Amino acid sequence: GNQFQIKVSTDGMAMRLLFALPGFHRFDRGAEVALLAVAEHCARAGDAVTVMGSGQARPGTPYAFRHVPAVDRKRFERMPTMPLLRGDTAYEEASFAPGLALRFRPGDFDATVTCSYPFTNWVLRRPRLGGRRPAHVFVTQNGDWPAIAGTSEYRWFGCDGLVCTNPDFLERNKDRWNCTLIPNGTDLGRFVPGPQERARLGLPTDRPIVLMVSALIESKRVADGIRAVAGVPDAHLVVAGDGALRDEVEALAATLLPGRFTRLTVAPADMPALYRSADAFLHLSLLESFGNVFVEAMACGLPVIGHDTPRLRWIVGDDEPLVDTQSLPAVSRAIEAALAARGTSASGDDADRVAARHRRAERFGWDRVGAAYRSFLQGLVR
Repeated sequence: GNQFQIKVSTDGMAMRLLFALPGFHRFDRGAEVALLAVAEHCARAGDAVTVMGSGQARPGTPYAFRHVPAVDRKRFERMPTMPLLRGDTAYEEASFAPGLALRFRPGDFDATVTCSYPFTNWVLRRPRLGGRRPAHVFVTQNGDWPAIAGTSEYRWFGCDGLVCTNPDFLERNKDRWNCTLIPNGTDLGRFVPGPQERARLGLPTDRPIVLMVSALIESKRVADGIRAVAGVPDAHLVVAGDGALRDEVEALAATLLPGRFTRLTVAPADMPALYRSADAFLHLSLLESFGNVFVEAMACGLPVIGHDTPRLRWIVGDDEPLVDTQSLPAVSRAIEAALAARGTSASGDDADRVAARHRRAERFGWDRVGAAYRSFLQGLVR
């Protein structure tokens, strides 16, 4: 259960693929980054790939992009929660679905891919008169709850192939759905160890930096990160992200970390430099589906402090300082230990650990992950 298999096709079969997600080309969040990397891999391998999202076309992409309007989820942060509309992401998706339905022509594609439920999944699986609808692949980027819930609107979930991003999802879905285990990946040509660039990024140069890369929502527990770093003298917390809790997060940091807190957003091109400019990576979500950020931090050589679960151990290995993060004193101690170890580079020990982390990240390179996706899609199309 600790590996995923790649069955590489040798018949040169080309496919017509559609990737659809409201945030494509508008945001560079984890799901968007992951699925666009797969789309790019398939396009470069010879498939005719179309991407539909609410952003605008970007120069140099190997796939065709079609704009579908959607309302930014920030507009819905204060809207009531109810069935079908269970948060700002669902409202955003609901605003995307009508335009997608108008632009989606099932006969143009052999397979469709999304990680968005319910509305995008329903549009891509709509019945087609006079022909077969394309095979539909659902990716568990944001959890496998649509596939397992079986209640409320989840009763109408369906797919022809389910991509499970971790072994837990595979184990509990394999008897019901046509499943495969494929984790997320990272660009190993960009996310590599290297020199810090704190001055360019406007970060302090005179103290250790703990980095969180996270949406500012309850499940990411950024407020607990502030409380934990407050117990580590001289450590400076950098949070890269935005979300509905931004005001609460900044108010708490002003109280507990005066002069020791920075919140920012950086362009995707600067994310490797941001990781390299930190001394430790902190992520307190109790159960991520996968978490691209873990692999990105690991590929840049950072120690990863997170909640100790078999799922996260499957990603980062047994040598990282994972703890029961519901104990904030334990998190503070883990941060202190990681920062102390990070300071041993003069002995060569830290350089060895940095290199080992990058080697572990190599199994999550996009070439390998993209090949696994393409092989699975080819099998469905056949």
